[in-house]
Amino acid sequence: MVHPVIVWFRRDLRLGDQPALAAAVASGAPVIPVYVLDDDTPRHRRMGAASRWWLHGSLASLDVELRTRGSRLVLRRGRSDEVLSALAREIGANEIHAIHHVEPWWRNAERALEKTGGGSHALYLHHGNYLAPPGTVLTGGGTPFKIYTPFWRALNERMPPSMPQDAPSRIPAPDNWPASDALDSWNLLPERPDWAGGIRAEWTPGEAGARARLDEFVDRAKHYEGLRNFPSVEGTSRLSPHLHFGEISPASVWQAVIEQGGSVGTFLGELGWRDYAANVVVQFPDYGARSYKQEFDAFPWREGDAADADLAAWQRGQTGYPIVDAGMRQLWTTGWMHNRVRMIVASFLIKHLLIDWRRGEEWFWDTLVDADYAQNAVNWQWSAGSGVDANMFVRIMAPLTQSDKFDAAAYIREWVPELRAQSDAEIHDPDLPRTRGYPAKLVDHSSARARALAAHAEMKERAS
Repeated sequence: MVHPVIVWFRRDLRLGDQPALAAAVASGAPVIPVYVLDDDTPRHRRMGAASRWWLHGSLASLDVELRTRGSRLVLRRGRSDEVLSALAREIGANEIHAIHHVEPWWRNAERALEKTGGGSHALYLHHGNYLAPPGTVLTGGGTPFKIYTPFWRALNERMPPSMPQDAPSRIPAPDNWPASDALDSWNLLPERPDWAGGIRAEWTPGEAGARARLDEFVDRAKHYEGLRNFPSVEGTSRLSPHLHFGEISPASVWQAVIEQGGSVGTFLGELGWRDYAANVVVQFPDYGARSYKQEFDAFPWREGDAADADLAAWQRGQTGYPIVDAGMRQLWTTGWMHNRVRMIVASFLIKHLLIDWRRGEEWFWDTLVDADYAQNAVNWQWSAGSGVDANMFVRIMAPLTQSDKFDAAAYIREWVPELRAQSDAEIHDPDLPRTRGYPAKLVDHSSARARALAAHAEMKERAS
């Protein structure tokens, strides 16, 4: 009797360069591709609303791709270890193949699945979500890196990654398929109200959408250094949600752009930052909830009604700073924000408003289609100055200066229609008496800077 094998999909929703699927197909046994919607194992880290919208589209696309190869996607819901163990017993599978994940809840699920198998089935974990297996890029002393620059240098010495594997042309199917949930029954899409119109207009989830996005970017990759900081131009790859959901492998992206020359090395460094963030979370699993620098436990974050009102204004894009408001409105509408603007809005929340970085990270977790635990945590702690490798807190971004420096006028006009009539010279800091319908600044930049520096000094005194 030939026992079927299970492929457990998570953030690896592709058929090309998918080592877990490749190993299952190579076994010659019938393959059962499975996705488990597990809101129990992550608990408060269950996917946010924007990510759930993306997941629906990505799963639908994956099922279509599987069916063209004689297979299909089985959908189940519940605790991953319990659901997969029960399914393995149901169909007589003694092997489960999956790509290893770095999020602490998925690492817990992997360990739990190995235990619940009770020897009846084995879990085989493969690497394929990063350029190098997380935890394997080490210092000369054999310890993990904490600082990005030497980490990237060591990682780059191991590049290029292996050539990507093609998707299998056929996937062996069982004689009888196990029962599957209907995707629509999971209610991943918003209905009342349907707030996803802007996201639908912007994105095409799935492996084909990822490949189209990459093909569109390849020719621009050589100009990445000169364009990436300007939100008014299309200078970034916009591959982040596709990479997060594993619709394309980082090795595939690397191999596609490596011959472009120019400043493609800068873009590859961004792929390396993904690996670095995973490296940090492997070392510090609670990085998304706890400041790495313990002195920040004594930081006098603002709390109470006034702080909550300022947080709400920031979330809605009503701060009175056009570059900040444009970014927050772009996020709400499309589920994505330009990377330079992400740094500006994060710095503004933390340093101008003195609101705990975790509240910003929480908002991004719910609203970003590329909400990634490692990336989100590392980037927010970088902005706060609380991270293992972070910007200094006392380096406070001036949003008005940033807006002018990176020529954000067209970007502001797109996302802040109240200011479309403003000239390029005025739009970064509009003259409010002549600008109806746009809010006054929540706080003056000079006053905010002085307040932030005083709060940082108070933290230092408390922690000493």
